[in-house]
Amino acid sequence: MKRIFAILLSLLLTVPLLTACGNQTGLQDGYYTAQVSEFSHGWKEYITILVKGGKIVSVEYNAENASGFIKSWDNAYMQNMLHVNGTYPNEYTRYYASQLLEGQGEGSIDAITGASSSHGTFQVLAQAVLEQARKGDSSIVLVDAAH
Repeated sequence: MKRIFAILLSLLLTVPLLTACGNQTGLQDGYYTAQVSEFSHGWKEYITILVKGGKIVSVEYNAENASGFIKSWDNAYMQNMLHVNGTYPNEYTRYYASQLLEGQGEGSIDAITGASSSHGTFQVLAQAVLEQARKGDSSIVLVDAAH
């Protein structure tokens, strides 16, 4: 009986250790946001991630103007950028966000031709938001996106 009790006790003590080791990324559950500190060409880019079970389960990357209007919703901007650069915000924001989600913050993010400035900003924001998630700090972090 003592032996069974000792085995059960050791199993109960081992389970929390195994659970703690399951979070390889070191990310704490919650919502985290990083935003550039200054407007650029009328827009402020940001990333918001949701972490559950130590994994990124949702990524939103976009930009907003002073009134809160989302860049990806601006059809006139989209048409202009598509004709000039060959891409547009709704395309590259989703692409960059999906790469962060798939790589869980561990892989590199490939740039899209025509959105290289946003790629640089995305890299800076991604590092900042991941650091917030590692610390478990859900306050919005402002970053200087000069790159």
